[in-house]
Amino acid sequence: MTPEELITRLLHRDASVLVLDKPAGLPVHPGPKGGETLTDHLDALRFGLKWRPELAHRLDRDTSGCIALGRHPRALRDLNALFRTGKAKKLYWAVVAGGPAADEGLIDLPLARKSPERGWWMKPDAQGLPSQTRFRVLGRGAGADGRKLTWLELEPLTGRTHQLRVHCAASGYPILGDAIYGHAARGADLHLHARSLELPMNPKKPPIVCEAPAPEHIRGALERCGCRR
Repeated sequence: MTPEELITRLLHRDASVLVLDKPAGLPVHPGPKGGETLTDHLDALRFGLKWRPELAHRLDRDTSGCIALGRHPRALRDLNALFRTGKAKKLYWAVVAGGPAADEGLIDLPLARKSPERGWWMKPDAQGLPSQTRFRVLGRGAGADGRKLTWLELEPLTGRTHQLRVHCAASGYPILGDAIYGHAARGADLHLHARSLELPMNPKKPPIVCEAPAPEHIRGALERCGCRR
């Protein structure tokens, strides 16, 4: 990714905060196998400041959409506090195989590490950390093969690793393209998108609100569930 390409993906820019539309397939931090990451390109987003912007939270490599960065140390501390206390509101879009019977509800399912050998992989575990996801059905449809699909809005009320993916799979409707918790082949396109982000940075001002457009690889499934561009 070039600096010019990264700048075109800016959704918000002010003196303290940047919000980017992260592309699917780009890790945010270096991993054991190396390769290009979002962190490699953050110097291009200084815009005259002496500090390089830093990520306030993370998205999985295969998840696209809104990600926030602090442009200086104080802004980063403020953002970290918002995410830590749950005041930053994150909404995701997902297309799942099958779907919930109800049109809205709460998934309340504690999560824990699957095993030391599996790195970040998670599993439902009654002794694990409390984990809650609010869901709302935005549309229902069928794939080209006739199988039922559902377009969900997901709001994580906690911030566990792979929370949305595990919660959907454990509820019986895995996210399309999920090769870890679902039934997709390795290399499939994950249909999970960080659609919007709301950041109340200043109590005397309206919150920062950003929306990232759905990426090309999930638009077909969204349209089958009634989404219109």
